[in-house]
This record gives sequence, C-alpha cells and structure tokens, in this order.
Amino acid sequence: MELDRMQGLTRTNYCGELRPADAGREVVVAGWAGRQRDLGQLIFIDLRDRTGIVQLAFDDKTDRAVFEKAFSVRSEFVLMAKGTVRIRASVNKEIPTGEIEIAVEDLRILGRAQTPPFEILDDTGAKEELRLKYRYLDLRRPTLQRNLLMRHKIAKVARDYFDENGFLELETPTLIKSTPEGARDYLVPSRIHSGSFFALPQSPQLYKQLLMLSGFDRYFQLARCYRDEDLRADRQPEFTQIDLEMSFVEMEDVLKIGEGLVGRLFREVLGIEIPTPLPRMTYTEAMESYGSDKPDARFEMKLQDLSDIVKNCGFGVFADTVKNGGTVRAITAKNAASVYTRKEIDKLTEEAKGIGAKGLAFIRWSDEAPSCSFAKFLSEAEMQAILARTGAERGDVVLIVADRKKTVLSVLGALRLTVARRLGIIPDTFQFLWITEFPFFEYDEELGQYVAMHHPFTAPLDECIPYLDSAPEKVYAKAYDLVLNGVELSSGSIRITDPDLQKRMFRALGLSEQEAYEKFGFLTDAFQFGAPPHGGMGLGLDRLVMLMTGSESIRDVIAFPKVANSSELMSGAPAPVDEAQLQELSIAILQKNKA
Repeated sequence: MELDRMQGLTRTNYCGELRPADAGREVVVAGWAGRQRDLGQLIFIDLRDRTGIVQLAFDDKTDRAVFEKAFSVRSEFVLMAKGTVRIRASVNKEIPTGEIEIAVEDLRILGRAQTPPFEILDDTGAKEELRLKYRYLDLRRPTLQRNLLMRHKIAKVARDYFDENGFLELETPTLIKSTPEGARDYLVPSRIHSGSFFALPQSPQLYKQLLMLSGFDRYFQLARCYRDEDLRADRQPEFTQIDLEMSFVEMEDVLKIGEGLVGRLFREVLGIEIPTPLPRMTYTEAMESYGSDKPDARFEMKLQDLSDIVKNCGFGVFADTVKNGGTVRAITAKNAASVYTRKEIDKLTEEAKGIGAKGLAFIRWSDEAPSCSFAKFLSEAEMQAILARTGAERGDVVLIVADRKKTVLSVLGALRLTVARRLGIIPDTFQFLWITEFPFFEYDEELGQYVAMHHPFTAPLDECIPYLDSAPEKVYAKAYDLVLNGVELSSGSIRITDPDLQKRMFRALGLSEQEAYEKFGFLTDAFQFGAPPHGGMGLGLDRLVMLMTGSESIRDVIAFPKVANSSELMSGAPAPVDEAQLQELSIAILQKNKA
C-alpha cells in the first residue's frame, strides 16, 4: 500500500508539550505509533516523539476514511496527525499529557514498520546484546532519549560557561603522531607515507599545551579521545572529554574553574546546588582511609590499621605479615551481622581471593560475645584492642586482610563498596571530592623499577624536585583528580615548562635524551621559545552524563556504543576490508597460530 505524504501539513507541536491550556487549538503532531487500542467505535493511538507521548483519538465523529486508516496502524508506524486538542474523559496521571488528547481530523501514514524485535518500552526486558544490534530502535525508548537530551544540555551549558569565562573552543587534530600516554594507541596507516602510521589521540594533551605556547591562554574543547584498552561499565574505546587548559595559573586557579563548571552544570541541568569549595583529600589520605584513589565518600566504613596491635600476636598470618613488612587492616560493617551470615562471609572471602587477597579474617558479633575466625590465637587484651580500634559493637561484622600494603588497600577498598551496596547504606546524593598530591612514581614489581603514574609533562611539587634522581618514592605531583560518587570524573595537572626540569624528568622516567626527543621533540622544541606557566584538566563527559542521569553504564548515554570486546553490534565494526585496500596501504595480514 502506498505511503501518504506530508504535503499540506507542517508540525506545529511536539507530542510531549501539549497541556490543558491548549484545549481548543488545532495542532499537527508527528512521531511513532506506540500502543493502538481498538474499542470498536473508539480507537486510541499513543503517538511518541522525543518529548513524550500524546493520545490520538478517533470516534464516531471522525471521517470514516481516517477511522479506517487508524484501524490499520501498527506499532512503530510513522504518523502525522492533524486535529483539535480536547480534555480527556479519563485522566492518565502517568504521563504529563495525560489530561488531554487530540481529536484527529487528518491522519497520514508516512512509514510502515515490521514488528520490532522487542517492545519500545523502558522496561522492555530485552537483553542488551539484542538492543544494541537494533540500536536505532533502542534509542526510541524514552529513557535513552532523555539521557541523550540531557547530554546535549550538559554540553551546551559547558560551552556557555567556558565562553563566559574567556575560553576559546579550539580543535586539535584527530590524526597525530603516536606518543606514549598510558594506553595502546589506535593506529591509522598512511597510504602516502607507506609503512608509517598516524595515531588517534588518547587525549589532546600535547596540542593543548602547544596552544598555550601559541598565546591562546584559555582553551577548551569537547574532544574525542581513543584508547585501545579493556572495557568496563564506565569505559569505551572512544569517548568524549571536556578538555581545558589555562596559562598563567597555579593549581588553585584550575580547580576554581573546575568547581565553577560542575556547579553550573548541576544547577542548570538538575536544579541541584553543589556547595563549593569542594572538599579535598590527598592521595595518601584517600588510600589509607578508603583503599582507593577515587573513594566513594558518601558513607564511612573507613579502613583501620591493626598492625601495631597484632604484630606480636599468636596468629601467624597476622604476625608474620607485619614482620615481613606487610600490614593488617580492617573495615567494620555496622549492623551487618544479620545480613552477613557465615555462608555470606564465605562468599565474600572468595571475592577477596579473586581480587588478590590470600584470605579474609573476620569478627562477627551477633550474640552476646563476638565469634571470630582467629580468636583462639589472640589474648583477650588483643581482641579488645581490635574491637576498640574498629569501633565494633554487637550486630557488626569486621573484615580483616593481611598482606602487602598495596594488596590490602585495594582489596579492602573493593570489599568496602561490595558490602555497602549489599547493605544498602549508600545515600542517593552527589558527593564531589578533589584528590591531590598524587605520587609521581609507582613501583612496578614485575619490572623491578619505578614507573610514572602520569604523563611526563606533569610538574612535581616544588619541594620534591631534589628527590627526582635519588628518592623517587618521595616525589609527589602537582596533579589532581575530581571524583564523584567513587567515579573518577577528571584528571589534570600543572605542567612542566622549564626545559632543564623537563630533561631531568625524562631521565627519571628512564628515557634517554634521544628517545625523549624522538617521542616529544616537537613539544620540547617549542619550550625553547617562551612557555607560559600552564595547567589544565580533562573531564569525562560520558561518565558525567552517566552519573547525572543515574545510568548504570556509559553505554546508556552514548548513541552508538561499543561492547566489551570493542565491537559495535549494529554495524558489525570492526570488519575485514578487501585485499585491494590492504595492498594500497602496503599491509599484509598475518594469520595467528591457533594452539
């Protein structure tokens, strides 16, 4: 059957914006058909667009040809309807337009649809793999449409904020030279320069620093970034970063701009006032108290050090760990004994082992006296000291890990979140936190040496410069992260602009002068021509939208996301290319041996 045309009709309103004040108005709306209800002499169709749903009504006063056309409408047909807004006989309080309907005079079927593979509903029940295969249908669901509309608004507010604060939106290249930035590069072969490759940028880092040297003292960009790394709920191989850089600033200036941005976003987009200045915590404080450099500070359950109490106890696991330079630490789950039975603690122990612990000791206080997995090895005084240090009371559960400090902190940091979610004690609020004074180096046990935690242009704290060559463990960086509800939103630093200090930093990182020049020469050359003090940060737009919309995954706030193996199910990317294309690029595909 031939489709209708729009000829003579122009949309006057979106479906979701009509209200009782519009009663009596003649309107034209367009969208997709949802539910169609045939009641004999009455037909109702829910018409949906990106603003919401409005009910189309057809009755005995409707032209017969229009009524018959309405009878033929099925789910996801594309419709345009002209009619008069009227008050509904029965109100639907579930939708904003539930007090009105449109008495349809003219109905156009602009597109017919096959039965979709899943219902276009928020609670569709379809598996994510199926929804991603038909992402264009998934994106019709109201929740995803609201998410992407909020993403648009966040981007607009950000642009307005930066413009009002004297920033210039400047683009940096997408095809760049491969430089080490912490993850694998996506490489793009050059047809003209056979055997050479561009890289897709992991960040605009080097170019935005060059813009500072060029005199554009306040830069920002909604930058596309690419990293070839394993995925998780808040990570994608390509993502968007609200990127900024500022000249003639110190750390306080950058943090002030960052706080102003998130304050403006939450106020204008969500109507929430974020108190500033935002709280701060050093990296050391975060790791010692929460076992994470991106702590969720919405709830307590801090880590407690028991090493001094158990260093001479009769429990060899504890005493030997401390003797060998390790640590024994604990978290206390208040009022958890009824939830964490011995069976549940056994499950928690397996989780702890799965993330690096050798085991998990516990105290469970459900009766008059606490039960403990190691009580027979401790004196009464030692047990009382542990209870006092951990603040444990009747009804609580204490979880203890003994190992190297790095392992203990990371395991307890992870268990802290697992337990809090299980107990339902994490408040539904927004808690921002600056993490400052990051170590410049971390010890890589596999390599047997210190390696950089940041890109090589991050400036060390002034008082740490004397230790660069002699004591790398004492060097801390002018680096800062913005954390929201346990998610790292932003990372930034003040940059090195002294060429001599930059050379020392390269040496400390194990780069020879030649290696450093091969990788970064175009930037270090620029430093010779007058580099202003500068610093900046990059804030993850996808993660920010995920948190502001209450989504569980950034896939729910990206129009066409990748899945865990970095593929896109809808288009089938990545995909093989034909041999002619490969030959043109001088590329041969090596077949891997299948053992």
